[in-house]
Amino acid sequence: MTVLDGGMGRELLRIGAPFRQPEWSALALLEGASWVVQAHRNFLDAGAEVVTTNSYAVVPFHLGDDRFAARGRELAELSGRLAREAAAGRARVAGSLPPLFGSYRPDLFDAVAAPSIVDPLVDGLGPHVDVWLGETLSSIAEVVAVRAALDRAGDGRELWISYTLDDHRPGTLRSGEPVDDAVVAALDVGATTVLFNCCQAETITPAIDVAVARTAGTAAVGAYANRFVDSHTDDGEANEQLARFRDDLDPTSYGEFVSRWLDAGATVVGGCCGMQPEHVARIRQLVDTR
Repeated sequence: MTVLDGGMGRELLRIGAPFRQPEWSALALLEGASWVVQAHRNFLDAGAEVVTTNSYAVVPFHLGDDRFAARGRELAELSGRLAREAAAGRARVAGSLPPLFGSYRPDLFDAVAAPSIVDPLVDGLGPHVDVWLGETLSSIAEVVAVRAALDRAGDGRELWISYTLDDHRPGTLRSGEPVDDAVVAALDVGATTVLFNCCQAETITPAIDVAVARTAGTAAVGAYANRFVDSHTDDGEANEQLARFRDDLDPTSYGEFVSRWLDAGATVVGGCCGMQPEHVARIRQLVDTR
């Protein structure tokens, strides 16, 4: 079993790092890189075995087209270097390849423009990561774009694919595509781990069953939920304001969901937006008991 870290952006905000719109978590790369190392270490100290690079917001959506063109690769490389510094032999580093055109917005995905965004991320992160993590992907097309970027780079390192689900349409990605089809697509591009993230824990639970059945032991399955009160819609809210957090997902209650996932066959578990080091510590306890 593998314990992931928690939500980097909100951890940066919690510990006082530079954090504002529109840069979000990328602002710390620009104005206070030491905060990024500290956030990683907070999760490591709680028991995480994987740290995810702070490259989620290193995209034009958050940096702007001109700044991304000028500094995107540099900031991706910095995020990888900081994660490696924090990991320091304690953990693996997962290179975050995020939604390229905004979180939860499969409608904005542009396959033609995708390489100009994802290729600099792969190039910058490449020297520092152990595994690739395509995360918070809302459609199968986004998965195909990730695989294509790695193929262009000739990179054969392990690939993890993590989907975000529609909290209001059970059993589907935010694109409306069925979870079963999405799992098959992840396997088709060579993913060794299929995950679900940045959606509500309740939504993830049945998807774990689907993924475990469909992978049939050919890939690991896992999840890392967010702590948002409600699912964001396609109005851009996920990218434009700080969402409120649920009061009922403290480490103990979130641990109950994680326990169900582990019982169902998940082996890779952690937390997404709003899940703090205390949540990771609880996950660590649950995994250690098994």
